[in-house]
Amino acid sequence: MVKYLASHGNSAALIIDKPIMELLNIDMRTPLKITTDGKNLIVSPAPGPARAKKFKAAMSRVMARHGKTFAGLSKRTGRSS
Repeated sequence: MVKYLASHGNSAALIIDKPIMELLNIDMRTPLKITTDGKNLIVSPAPGPARAKKFKAAMSRVMARHGKTFAGLSKRTGRSS
């Protein structure tokens, strides 16, 4: 996907399409962290208490459903949790 910047007052804006926002689980109120590696612009949801809470809840659901599988995999690779 190729995008162009749009004029927004004296600034430039990057329009993020709704399917991309849904994929990233962000909306118009989500704080975004903008960084660069010197060559690329990196836009990601900013960490925060609400996002951390959602992440922990998602991890709990995943571990409840797949915890035994992860434990078996870690035993095979010699890694511990």
